[in-house]
Amino acid sequence: MSETTDPPITFYRLQGCPFCERVTRLLKEYDLEYRSRFVEPMHSERNVVKRVAGVRTVPVVVDDNTGVTMAESANIVDYLESTYGEGDRPDAAAAGAGGDD
Repeated sequence: MSETTDPPITFYRLQGCPFCERVTRLLKEYDLEYRSRFVEPMHSERNVVKRVAGVRTVPVVVDDNTGVTMAESANIVDYLESTYGEGDRPDAAAAGAGGDD
């Protein structure tokens, strides 16, 4: 019997993207297993993200636990906090320091 299973969260991201790092920090803080999928740097070549989320921007999170597919870091942070957070986090302001996308 095989024990290999994919993590329930797939995280589409771009190397060096501050908005993606904002989501990465929160995924790690909540100790959530996820699979990183790095996308093409050229916006016009991000077809995999377009197929999954309908947009070519990153970050995008697909959560098989809840059936949610979501783009934009602020939305993803809000979603992760409300779904996996445990209430007030002392470093919530730091997580939001990544700016807007």
